[in-house]
Amino acid sequence: MGITDDERTLARGLAADLRRIVQAAALVVDEDSPAEELIGRIAGYLGVGFRQVVLVAQEFPPWEHANVHRGVAAYLAERGGDPDWFGITGANRTNEELTGMLTAARRHGAYELGAVDMATVAVGPEEAVEVIQFGLVATTAPDGAPVIVALRGPNVQHGPLAVSRVEVLARDHTTAGVVRDRIEQFTRAHDVLRGKVLAFGSSEYRGNELLTFLPRPELTAEQVVLPPGVLPTIEDHIVGIAEHADRLRAAGQHLKRGLLLHGPPGTGKTHTVRYLMSRLSGSTVIILTGAAMRFISKAAELARRLQPSILVVEDVDLVAEDRTTPHGGGPLLFSLLDAMDGIGADADVTFVLTTNRPEALEAALRDRPGRVDLAVEIPRPDAEGRRKLLELYARGVDLRADLEPVIAETEGVTASFIKELLRRAVLHEVRAGADGERLRVGGEALSAALRDMQDSRNSLTRSLLGS
Repeated sequence: MGITDDERTLARGLAADLRRIVQAAALVVDEDSPAEELIGRIAGYLGVGFRQVVLVAQEFPPWEHANVHRGVAAYLAERGGDPDWFGITGANRTNEELTGMLTAARRHGAYELGAVDMATVAVGPEEAVEVIQFGLVATTAPDGAPVIVALRGPNVQHGPLAVSRVEVLARDHTTAGVVRDRIEQFTRAHDVLRGKVLAFGSSEYRGNELLTFLPRPELTAEQVVLPPGVLPTIEDHIVGIAEHADRLRAAGQHLKRGLLLHGPPGTGKTHTVRYLMSRLSGSTVIILTGAAMRFISKAAELARRLQPSILVVEDVDLVAEDRTTPHGGGPLLFSLLDAMDGIGADADVTFVLTTNRPEALEAALRDRPGRVDLAVEIPRPDAEGRRKLLELYARGVDLRADLEPVIAETEGVTASFIKELLRRAVLHEVRAGADGERLRVGGEALSAALRDMQDSRNSLTRSLLGS
């Protein structure tokens, strides 16, 4: 039996009515949905429709997380009031830009209001603070316009692409840009990296870049045993310029300097660098060694920003071998040269390079003024140097020994060899049952330790210690 035209018209009308009822019901549900609560919290505060919300963002390296947190906190303090942070829940929220998350919330209910995510980050060798990992806060622009600021810390799952991020939601781009720029100013003004000792590296998890805080060494000149005149020459070039930086600038003189310390392994190049770190206690120190050499460009950028600063590149021959050799002239060589040239002459930045093979270095690095201004050899200690080293490393014990035979038998050894010799002599006394508040080390223990280190079976140890 067929359907009449009247019945067909009636059915179409009924279907249209049902469609309107479903749509109206959906609207009522949406208005009360958690996703709409999130969107209303943002768009309602800004006073514009959802589609009129604009976003301006800025990304920072992952190690800037604490700085960015402090920058946002300082901005909120300037605006006054008690910040009311809120968060967002939902899958993959760390991968989405904020406007994308809001769109997904409206279309699919993928994101809702939630708690603020927190994290703990280091701000010193033994100091950490709690920071916002992901959160949003309603505040105002300097002109009083409403804005929403979002702060996100780095996501370790992004590997080398992990960044810290500030996002500003506002009615217009100009207002959002002003707030972003002000936050960046506060971020730089409250930099936790300034004046610290830092070392670049990477984590084992997907190659994330790391910036580690190291304790600053505390050394005196008496603890650095070098040939007469060597340490004063280094100090005049590095510390002297730092102490008179303002007057040198006023006189039109450049501050950037380069120091190359060269000599056999174990003679005290790194120890001398540690002394400079101690001597320039107000300078930021950035250390690159081993695989971290690939961060040279970022390290130079950081050194320029955090001046006065010292950028230490240990074993520089690993990346700066003469380009005429079969393995020389790699990309890191040119990154190093560009980094040294890119820092302005008036920047109070010191490049300290160390190498065991000065003859292997690229001539453009070694011989060009403005890159390396002073090259100093750190040689094996002479007889007087060995005496001073024995006395230095024996400061913590009661050394009762005739040092002359030991000094005579250690010609050609390094400072590292002498240090290990004293340790073994102390261990010999401990095994023999020596006690007392100040351990006594006699000539027999010192001679036994020396015989042990000179034994043919310890040839590799001697080689490793530079002897």
